[in-house]
Amino acid sequence: MSSTPAHREPQSRVSAVRRARAGHEIVEVDNGLVRLVIAPALGGRLLSAVRDGREFLHRNPDLLDDVLNARDPRAVGPHDGPMSAWHNWGGDKTWPAPQGWSGPEEWAGPPDPVLDSGAYTCDVDVADDGSRADITLTSADDPRTGLRLTRRITLAAGRSDFALRLSARNVSARHVRWALWNVTQLPGYPAERPGDGVWLGTAGSGAPDTVDLVAGTGRPRVEHHGDVLHVPAQDVVGKIGFPHAAGWIAHVGPAGTWTYRFPVDTTAPYTDDGSRAEVWMEHPLDAPLDHLGGLRPRHRVVECEALGPYRELAPGDATALDGTVSLGPRLGPVSSVGAHAWWSEPLTYAGGKVTGVCVPSGSGPAALLVRDAAGRVLRRQMLDTCEASAPLVLDARVRIDPSTALLDVCCGEDVLGSLRLTG
Repeated sequence: MSSTPAHREPQSRVSAVRRARAGHEIVEVDNGLVRLVIAPALGGRLLSAVRDGREFLHRNPDLLDDVLNARDPRAVGPHDGPMSAWHNWGGDKTWPAPQGWSGPEEWAGPPDPVLDSGAYTCDVDVADDGSRADITLTSADDPRTGLRLTRRITLAAGRSDFALRLSARNVSARHVRWALWNVTQLPGYPAERPGDGVWLGTAGSGAPDTVDLVAGTGRPRVEHHGDVLHVPAQDVVGKIGFPHAAGWIAHVGPAGTWTYRFPVDTTAPYTDDGSRAEVWMEHPLDAPLDHLGGLRPRHRVVECEALGPYRELAPGDATALDGTVSLGPRLGPVSSVGAHAWWSEPLTYAGGKVTGVCVPSGSGPAALLVRDAAGRVLRRQMLDTCEASAPLVLDARVRIDPSTALLDVCCGEDVLGSLRLTG
C-alpha cells in the first residue's frame, strides 16, 4: 500500500478573515488544505473553494474579477424580474423548492430579492484553539415564501472537507410547505478525460433512475455503471432529476474531484417528481431561450443540486439538511462517497488481498480492522499513514478465517470504508 502526499500542508489552526471588496465584503476561511471565500451580501453564497491553488467553483467573470470585486458595484443588492435579469454570481447557495411561477406554493426565482440576491447577516466564530471555524449566514425574512434561511459552514483544522448545515424556519403566520435545495455551480468543460463529469450513487428504492425536468436545448445524457450513474461532460442546456439518489453526488473536472454527501429520507415526499438530487447543465448560446424566461447562458456551467424532503412547517417550525463537501484530486470515476472518504476504485477482497483507492478527508495512521459478526475486532493490521486529500492505494494481503464477517479501512478514528464478507 502507498499514499501520495498532498501538495499543501495543513495548518495547525483555522483562520477566518473579513476583507473589503468593491461592492461587498468577503470572509476568507483557511486551514492550509482548503480555502473558502464567502460573500454574505451576494445571497449568502460560498463563492470560492480552493485546494492546491485550484478553484472548484464557477463564478461569473462578467460580474466578478479574479479577487471577487464586483465589476459594477451597483449590481450588488436585491433585484427581481425575469430570468434574463438574474445576476448569477455563481458559487454555492441555498434556495427553497419547488421552483415555479404558477402560484404561491412555488418559488418564483431566480432572480429573487431576498433569498437569492439579498444580503445575509454573517457571524464568524473561530474556536479559541483554532481547531475549527463556523460561519453562519442568515437571510432576511422572505414574505413570499414565509421563510428565513440559514447556512452554516464549518471548516476544521487538518481536513479537506467542510460541513454545510442548511435550515429554513417559517417566520410567517401561515402554514407553508417547502423543501431545502442546495445548488452548487461548478465550471463546465468539454470532456478531456474519461471519468470527467458528474457521478451519482443510487439506492434500491424502486424509483426511476432519472426524470426529465427542464429541456432548454435538450436532455443531459446519463450513462449507467451498475448502481452508479454518470452524466458526462457535454454541451446541453437542461436539467435532469434523480429520484433514486442514494445521498451523494460528485463532479470530476480539471480542478479535481468535488463531492457532496447528504442524507435522504426514504419515507418522505420530494419535489420535482421525487428528485433527491438534480443536475443542470448549460453552455454558451448565441440567442436567449424564450421558453426559459429569456435565459441566455454565456458560460459552461454544471450545477450539482441536493434536495431535502418536502416539509409542512407551522409558524415557528424549522427544517434542516446536513451535508459534507470534500475537495480532492482528479482520479477519474467516483464509485462511492462515505462520511470520511470517497472511493475511486471500490474496496474489494479477492485472492487474499484487499484492494481499492480512496481519498480520505483527514490524516492519521491507516489500519485494516478484521471483525467478526458481532463487530468485535479480531485483528488490527497497520498499513501506513494516510494524508488528507491524498490518494490511499490499498494493496494488502490479509488473513481471513471463518469467523471474519467485516473488514474496515480506517484512518485514525475515521472509518473510510467497510466491506461485509458474510451475511
